Amino acid sequence: MDFLVLLLCLYLSWGLFQALCFIANRGKPSRKRLPPGPWPLPIVGNLLQLGDRPDKLFAELAKTYGPIMTLQLGRITTVVISSAQEAREALQTHDLAFSSRTIPDAVTPYDHDRLSVGWLPVSPLWRSLRRIMSSHIFATRKLDTTQPLRRQKVDEVLALVRKRAHAGEPVEIGETGFRTSLNFLSNTFFSLDLANPGSDDGGKEFRDIVWNLMVEVGKPNLADYFPVLKLIDPNGRRRHLAVYFGQMLDIFDGLIKKRLQLRGKSADPTRTNDVLDSLLDINEDDNEGISMDHIKFLLLDLFAAGTDTTSTTLEWVMAELLHNPDKLSRAKAELEQIIGRGNPLKESDIPQLPYLQAEIKETFRLHPTVPLLVPHKAKVETEFCGFTIPKGVQVLVNVWAIGRDTSSWEDPDAFMPERFLGPNSGIDVKGQNFELIPFGAGRRICPGLPLAMRMLHLMLGSLVNCFDWKLENGMKPEDMNMEEAFGMTLRMAHPLRAVPVPL
Repeated sequence: MDFLVLLLCLYLSWGLFQALCFIANRGKPSRKRLPPGPWPLPIVGNLLQLGDRPDKLFAELAKTYGPIMTLQLGRITTVVISSAQEAREALQTHDLAFSSRTIPDAVTPYDHDRLSVGWLPVSPLWRSLRRIMSSHIFATRKLDTTQPLRRQKVDEVLALVRKRAHAGEPVEIGETGFRTSLNFLSNTFFSLDLANPGSDDGGKEFRDIVWNLMVEVGKPNLADYFPVLKLIDPNGRRRHLAVYFGQMLDIFDGLIKKRLQLRGKSADPTRTNDVLDSLLDINEDDNEGISMDHIKFLLLDLFAAGTDTTSTTLEWVMAELLHNPDKLSRAKAELEQIIGRGNPLKESDIPQLPYLQAEIKETFRLHPTVPLLVPHKAKVETEFCGFTIPKGVQVLVNVWAIGRDTSSWEDPDAFMPERFLGPNSGIDVKGQNFELIPFGAGRRICPGLPLAMRMLHLMLGSLVNCFDWKLENGMKPEDMNMEEAFGMTLRMAHPLRAVPVPL
């Protein structure tokens, strides 16, 4: 502890000296003009202003300093973008210039930052990993062939919900979405269920790992704002993430070893022709430079992000429908008219359900899963919207603020799926309409977008069409707690529990 105090004192003294030098030179002309922003305090900059909802704080500050502003977060200069027009400029016009990543210290255990497609810089290796995902996992033809599997996993969860309905017991919506997403992914990759489809608590252990992982990544970390503190990991983020990464990697390592044993038993190896077999083929061919470690971290990223973000969005859209019974009634009426009350929903039905699609879009607008996206970083000095963004500056895109921008949206705090009908029905989340970019845009757009959209529509439509729903303990819709909990993902502060009612 004495060593820590000494180190902090030395670092603060050094920071104070730099602050005094900055003040002494403040009147001298600068060749670099950063966007405006709140005046930073010596050493800590604007860190003390952040609070527990930086997305909300940035949205409020943007009203004073404009849609592009600069904050000094400890030693990290950060530019925050809070409007659709400027987001388009950053993620489309200057896409390559801002395509690097700011690497949180917490994600560095096991060389995650150097093996993961999410954190790698744009490079031949990064392109190879993205190409593998787009061709072997998320290609339209691949997703089309796995439609029956998605339907099967949804049916299995509906069977559990039906048991709860007949018993009059509540369902935790986020857990339901997580279970469905997890078993679909695990069957697609490994041809098995990671969550017992017949158990009420199936997948809880895996969900706890993913939950803790996302919480730790999203928490403020002094080592990110003052890099010298990475030596001691003062908040313990890196140590905690090492545990969760290790637990997930152990699961995948065991599944890979079993598959390799099966493949090696004969000259004509046993094949399931699932994604894992395809990845192992790529590794054995060695044409792409993809190691076994790359495969493990690809699995880690896809399973962590794919299960958490999908289940979180499902929870939010169900919460908004229960909070707004008139919207729920309209959703039921559309489903009844198009496919019939209680009938199974097919993915081919989704294009005929504009209100169902609008509900998903409106939820992404109000509750973007990753409210500040994954941090970008300027890889070169860039002239941007009349300002100079130096190399190495962190760039955050506040999609939470963009979704509530009054210049883009009328009555932005209200849940109104109708805004995406009629003239606005063409607005989508694919990275071209910058008023709505929950998956990001440009070359760093989330590769799992096509699968997430299929899963969300199928799960939501099935839950709404196969059951009536009521809040537990006789709660009224207006009394629901809709508070958000900020982290790497934007969850409900209080998990949604609702009681399904048999038709």
